[in-house]
Amino acid sequence: MKKFFLFAIIILSIPLLTACGGEEGSADASEKETIRFGATTGPYSDMVTKAIIPLLEEKGYGVTNKEFTDYVQPNKALANGDLDANLFQHKIYLESFAKENNLDLSDVITVPTAPMGVYSNTYEDMESIENGSTMGVPNDPTNLARALTVLEDEGLIEVDDSVDPLRASLKDIEKNKKEIEFVEVEAGQLPRLVESEDLAMVPGNYALAAGMDLLDSLALEDMPDDYRNRVAVNTDDLETPFVKDIKEVIESDEFEKIMDEEFKGFGKPQWMKE
Repeated sequence: MKKFFLFAIIILSIPLLTACGGEEGSADASEKETIRFGATTGPYSDMVTKAIIPLLEEKGYGVTNKEFTDYVQPNKALANGDLDANLFQHKIYLESFAKENNLDLSDVITVPTAPMGVYSNTYEDMESIENGSTMGVPNDPTNLARALTVLEDEGLIEVDDSVDPLRASLKDIEKNKKEIEFVEVEAGQLPRLVESEDLAMVPGNYALAAGMDLLDSLALEDMPDDYRNRVAVNTDDLETPFVKDIKEVIESDEFEKIMDEEFKGFGKPQWMKE
């Protein structure tokens, strides 16, 4: 009989120990000491290492940064817990990717972003572009929508007002005032087309990766905030102290100073202009 009671006490104690262990884990999670960032190779990985990490370290965190070479793995790594935050994408891509892959991710704050630009070794300004010129443009719908917006803002084309930014195509051009011949390629190949075509629309991250100066462009994108990159986290973490600290350091004067010194030509989000 004594053995039975001893066995019963042990069995009943197991859930209590498990519960205590769970509570201790939650406390550790709320007092995170190390933040695992992820960013795509290039300017946004540089932004993490040069601006975000030093400022978070001043708050007492240890911070790591994992670099990625694609736009799929950073969100998957975030969702499965391998990362605590990432920086590489704009709002439209984040929401679309999360919906298609059934992930619960949220953005924290928008950061200065390298704008798409019109680059040319043939022309010195937009006014000198001649009829029938060739222009490289990105072949993915999201970046193409951005390119078409820039060209419309510059008065070169007119685009259907109902264009879907996730499904834009050259067919959405209603007027091509300079009869430009568009050459569609993957966005990462566009810097090379500056040499082979009259003009090329190059996203800022690829321009910087190719050693191009954003300020050498004939025109830079007046980027809507929806197209600016942002820090993303798992939605469950939005109200945690470490996420609030990430937002605080990005909103700081020190962060903006680093942006002005190290990331010239990057377009600032609306909150930073106010």
